[in-house]
Amino acid sequence: MNKTRVVVTGMGAITPLGNNVEQFWDGLVAGRSGIRKVEAFDATSFQCKVGGEVVDFNPADWMDPKDAKRNDRYTQLAMAASRMAMADANLDVKNLADPVRFGCIIGSGIGGLDTIEKQTFRLFDGGPRKVSPFMIPMLIGNMASGVVAIEFGAMGPNYGVVSACATGSHAIGDCLRILRAGEADVMLVGGSEASITQLGYAGFCNMKAMGTSFNDEPTRSSRPFDAKRDGFIMGEGAGVLVLETLEHAQSRGANILCEVVGHAATCDAYHITSPDPSGRGLQACMRNCLKDAGLAETDVDYINAHGTSTPYNDKTESAAIKAVFGEHSHSLKISSTKSMTGHLLGAAGGIEAIACIQSIRTGKIAPTINYENPDPECDLSYVPNKAIEAPVKVAISNNLGFGGHNATIAFKGFEA
Repeated sequence: MNKTRVVVTGMGAITPLGNNVEQFWDGLVAGRSGIRKVEAFDATSFQCKVGGEVVDFNPADWMDPKDAKRNDRYTQLAMAASRMAMADANLDVKNLADPVRFGCIIGSGIGGLDTIEKQTFRLFDGGPRKVSPFMIPMLIGNMASGVVAIEFGAMGPNYGVVSACATGSHAIGDCLRILRAGEADVMLVGGSEASITQLGYAGFCNMKAMGTSFNDEPTRSSRPFDAKRDGFIMGEGAGVLVLETLEHAQSRGANILCEVVGHAATCDAYHITSPDPSGRGLQACMRNCLKDAGLAETDVDYINAHGTSTPYNDKTESAAIKAVFGEHSHSLKISSTKSMTGHLLGAAGGIEAIACIQSIRTGKIAPTINYENPDPECDLSYVPNKAIEAPVKVAISNNLGFGGHNATIAFKGFEA
C-alpha cells in the first residue's frame, strides 16, 4: 500500500544553546555546551548543581503578557517554538481552507512542575484561598497543545502526549500517522519542558539519576558514552515542527526541509526507570521504524542517540544498535547532542529531530562532546568532540522514557 508522504516545512527551537534554530544548530556544530551553574534557584544543597537552562527568554515577546502570566513556563516555551515554526513554514492560517484539517500535538513529559511547586508553597504558607484559580490549566500536560491551537485556530487533532523522555518523538510519530490516515493536512508537533525546579532536582537527584561529578566544571558534566559518565544533566526548552502532507505542501509552494518516513514505538515491559539490559524493546523499535520507512539497515547514515550520559542507558543503546545494524553499526555515525544541551526530557525528541533534519540539510554531524575516556561497552563511532562533514541521506532519532517507553523516528532527504 502506498503511504501518504509527510514532509517537514518549518522548525522552531528554544534551547540552552540559543533561542532559535540557527543558534541551536550553530552551537551544536561548534561543540559548545549550554550547561552552566543553575540560576533558577539556589542549588547549593542539591547533589547536582548544573543544568541546561534557557536564558534571555521573555515570554512577552511571544504571547500577550497577561496570557503569559496565566501559563506555565513550559507552555510559554512551546508557544515561542510554535511561532517560529509557523513563520519558518511561511504558513498563514488565513489561507488554510479548513481549520479542522490543521492540528497540534505538543507533548510534555512532566508539564507545569514550576506551577505545582509555587502553588504548593502558596497553599501551605497562606491557605487554600492563596492558590491561583489558573493553577490547574497551568500545570496539566496537554495545555501547550491547547494554548497553541487557540492562538492559531487549529481545530484538528489535538491532545498532549506524555511518555516521559520519549514524549517529543512519540508526538511526531502520532502526527505522522494522523497525516498518513488523511485526518489532517497540517500538524504542529513537538515537545516542551521546563522542569529545572527545586522539586524536579530533588526528585531526580534522590533517585541517583543525575550527574554529580562535574559540578565545578558544568560544561564537562554531560558526557554520553564516556567511561566517567555518572548521570544525566537536566535541560529545558522546546522543539516544534510543522508537518504537512506532501500534496498540501506542494500545493502552496512550501519550502520542503526533509521527509518523515518512519516511526515506531515499543515498551521494554521491564522496569519503571531502568532500560532492559537485553535491549530487546529498543531493538524492536528501531527494526519496526526501518520497516515502516521501507529502509534497509545500510540506508541509515546517522543516529541521533538517546545517549543520556547514564551508565545503563548508553551501554544498552550501543548494544541495541549493534544488534540491529550488525556490521553496519561500525560505519554509522552516532552522536548524542544531549552532551551539549543536557536532557530536555519531553522536549528532547523535538530538538533532536531538528538536529537530524539539519544534518540531512547541511551534511554536517554534531559531535558528542566530553568523550574523553573510551568505554569498552560503548565502542561505536560517536563523533567525538568535533563535528564532522559527511553526506546524510537518512537519519534516525532514538528516545527512551521512564516506564520502558521507546520511540524511533526516521528522516530522509526530500526527493520529489
